[in-house]
Amino acid sequence: MSTSADAELELFRQSVNCAAVLERMVGGWKLDMRESTRHALKYRRGEGEIIIINHEGRGWWDATGSAKGDIFNLVQHLDPSLNFGAVRKVLRGFVGIAPAFPPAERRRKSDADKPDRSPGQRWAARSALRPGDTAWTYLAEARALPQDVLEAAVWQDCVRLGAYGSAWLAHRWNGVVTHVETRSRTYKGSLRGGRKTLFQFGIADQASRAAVLEAPIDALSLAAIEHMRADTLYVATGGGMGPGTLDALRTTLTRLRCVAGVLVSAADANVAGDRYADRHAALAADAAVGFERLRPPEGHDWNDVLVERRGA
Repeated sequence: MSTSADAELELFRQSVNCAAVLERMVGGWKLDMRESTRHALKYRRGEGEIIIINHEGRGWWDATGSAKGDIFNLVQHLDPSLNFGAVRKVLRGFVGIAPAFPPAERRRKSDADKPDRSPGQRWAARSALRPGDTAWTYLAEARALPQDVLEAAVWQDCVRLGAYGSAWLAHRWNGVVTHVETRSRTYKGSLRGGRKTLFQFGIADQASRAAVLEAPIDALSLAAIEHMRADTLYVATGGGMGPGTLDALRTTLTRLRCVAGVLVSAADANVAGDRYADRHAALAADAAVGFERLRPPEGHDWNDVLVERRGA
């Protein structure tokens, strides 16, 4: 890297505030002043999305997942389709820009705050994904998911075309949609009112192997890398593991024990991912099911691997 490029990167580190990027890059993020401190600014967007800005604006972490890092990681977190060169172009527009600290509105919870329709009802109203749709193009191009995997996901009805061209990815248990994650080039979130269980891809009744990942797109990515192994159920927890997710995992483990199967933890290759893998291992041990750790390269998830393979 040239001296001028090094100088520009250092300029970004010193002069670009993560809070300013969060506020202006995609919109919708507001500062929760009541729950913020001098050293940890708590930003919210919609229901359940929280990002903490720390290190005097030079660092951040996702309070609802495992993502964290510096200003460069934040831009790619907000728009995963950007490569490093594109990230630098974005950051040039933020040098010296101060955060505005827009306040989040806090309302008392009431019946008026509850969604009119459940995630399952909203899912039922969405159309199937088709080639050429904005969401299909995002998954195929930015996320490098091959056509056969997308076609299988459509056939299994685990992904649909959501609002504003986003991809909707369903958590389903006992045939019921319990939670919906939403992804696009500019948005990462979920529908209100859901209960996380598991995103599932594969035929559960035929599986003697279950691969557990953090995100639905990672689950589809590993399926692509493994050529959709017929013996494998690819599942994603949507980040953390709440009561609904743990119940679903234990039910999956009961099924695996009956067929002398194995649980494979394919969580991200970072500290948080390894922590999830330890929890997966403990669950497998409690259920007397075999366990393996399938770890991507350091600092990567399985979609990173899939995208890099396409580039190579």
